[in-house]
Amino acid sequence: MRIHSFLTLLERRELIEKAIGKKLTIIGTNCMIEEKKIHCENTIGTVPIPLGIAGPLSIKTKTSLNLYYVPLATTEGALVASINRGCKAISLSKGAQVYTEKKGVTRGPVFITNSLKEAYSLKEWLLIHVKDLIKIAESTSSHLTYLNQKIQIVGSSVFVRFSFDTQDAMGMNMVTIAVSKIAGYIEEKTGVKCGSVAGNFDIDKKPAWLNFIEGRGISVWAQANISKKILKEVLKTNAEEIYVVWIHKCLIGSAISGSLGFNSHFANIVGAFYIATGQDAAHIVEGSMGMTTLEKNKDGSISISVYLPAIMMGIIGGGTKLQSQHEALSVVGAKNPEELASVLGGAVLAGELSLLASLAQGSLASAHKKLGR
Repeated sequence: MRIHSFLTLLERRELIEKAIGKKLTIIGTNCMIEEKKIHCENTIGTVPIPLGIAGPLSIKTKTSLNLYYVPLATTEGALVASINRGCKAISLSKGAQVYTEKKGVTRGPVFITNSLKEAYSLKEWLLIHVKDLIKIAESTSSHLTYLNQKIQIVGSSVFVRFSFDTQDAMGMNMVTIAVSKIAGYIEEKTGVKCGSVAGNFDIDKKPAWLNFIEGRGISVWAQANISKKILKEVLKTNAEEIYVVWIHKCLIGSAISGSLGFNSHFANIVGAFYIATGQDAAHIVEGSMGMTTLEKNKDGSISISVYLPAIMMGIIGGGTKLQSQHEALSVVGAKNPEELASVLGGAVLAGELSLLASLAQGSLASAHKKLGR
């Protein structure tokens, strides 16, 4: 199916409607603001961002094989076309194998004591009274489940990283409310002051090795095997050329830059997908972290994979309630955040594959000259 061969926005939208079996009555129109569903102060209107579609993308999970369309909101020319090419290459190669793990949504308060001795006493108290903390946290929402706590002492300060399962919501508001109540209880019982309910041990909306190593939200792995034929006919390159670009760009180039992103452009795909589906755009920071790996095989094929350790997303709450974003979510058709993260992981894999191929072919500048100006 060549979506770009349809000349008008209406024709392309009708094509997708037919493919997914749903009417997209909001997307493509300038809808009126639903005041009660908008979480924005001093609202004066909305800022439309072009919405493109990539796919179909074939994704294999532990239990199923499905085709998905990927909504992408972006102002960058050539981005959707590139991801779409990657989707084609992956789908022609029997799809992407994707796995996800829920790591939990974190909030990390800091408690300020008067001495190192007092800090260690607080740490011991927290470990002894963990059942009380669980009860308090889970009393704030029927959709929240306590997972664990990690404690770090620095001088006389005690940092605690609480982690929770927030079901279908991304859940930052939920965990902030829970941790605020926990902090009040700790202050009441120990006399130690909570300096801040968010002390950066979370670590929220900032790049950090802690989230890279331990994960946050949902961790995603995706892999595909691309044959010599698909490399040549769809991606216009070969295993050796794409391997050379990958090792120099994603590994060596990232290393000498001190980058937390050993990848080509995770942020492009994560950002476009987040904005389209009503996620918190600031969490693109965590989504930009991760690693692309590539192996060349004796038969001229390649195995390419991506690892995204910290994907923060949900299918209810926040921006997902807005009409256009809610409708864009319906295009994906994900039944839970893990499935949504699987689709994002596959799309990121497609984007990485296509960009690396373009760099190997030497066509990046010409593509942007044609589509991005």
